[in-house]
Amino acid sequence: MKKVICKVEYDTEAATLVAKKVFGTFGDANGFEESLYQTANGKYFLYTNGGAESPYQKEDIKRMSADKANEWLAKNK
Repeated sequence: MKKVICKVEYDTEAATLVAKKVFGTFGDANGFEESLYQTANGKYFLYTNGGAESPYQKEDIKRMSADKANEWLAKNK
C-alpha cells in the first residue's frame, strides 16, 4: 500500500518491516493487524488493516515519530 502524508510517500513495498502484530485470526470480524515499517530515510509508519468490527475497518497508513515507534515496539514485544 502507498499513501502520501504531508507530501511524503509511505510505501509498504519499498520500506523495511520492523515488526508485525496480529490480533485475532484470519476472517475474524474483530481481528486486525498492525505492522511497523521504516523508510530508507529513517521515517516510521504504521500500516493497519482489520475486519469489519475491528478498530481498523479499512487499510491505512499512519506516520509515527521515532519515539512513538519505540513505544509501539516496547508495547508489542
